[in-house]
Amino acid sequence: MKKICFILIVAVGLAGCATSLDGERYRLVGPSFDLFEFFNGTVRAWGLVQDRGGEVVQKFEVKIRGTVIGNQITLDETFRYAIGTGPEKRVWKVDRLDNGEYRGVANDLLGEATGLLYGNAFRWSYRMEIPVGNTLYEVGFQDWFWAIDDRRLFNRSYIQKFGFDMAEVTIFMERQ
Repeated sequence: MKKICFILIVAVGLAGCATSLDGERYRLVGPSFDLFEFFNGTVRAWGLVQDRGGEVVQKFEVKIRGTVIGNQITLDETFRYAIGTGPEKRVWKVDRLDNGEYRGVANDLLGEATGLLYGNAFRWSYRMEIPVGNTLYEVGFQDWFWAIDDRRLFNRSYIQKFGFDMAEVTIFMERQ
């Protein structure tokens, strides 16, 4: 019985170590965000990745070209790094479903990404392998986007492993 109690306490404790936001809080907050409208065309982004201790391990710029055809947007991302290394290219294909959800794939994802709009916010969740030194780690991403206005967007991503936030990504995006 003591082992079961200990396992339950550890499981509940670990679950609380990952950032989890409530999208419903943003449902009535403006300005409303339209993923397809914002990314249709050219967007520039600037960001950084911080490890668990807050140290900057990557600093980068991204050029994003978005193309909408029907209920699908293709996002062609090109990365340039000032600190650290990472992927040079990523291509997303994101579908807007009839029920208001979003599903997407990219060349370096494990499986499918899922998303949901909440007023001025958008939650995007997916899994991928990221290299750290000579080892690949499978991690989960919890991305949150917030519209500042019709031209600017703020993104915060939480990289999670075993129920813990391992790193955080902060990105500012601007339509060109």
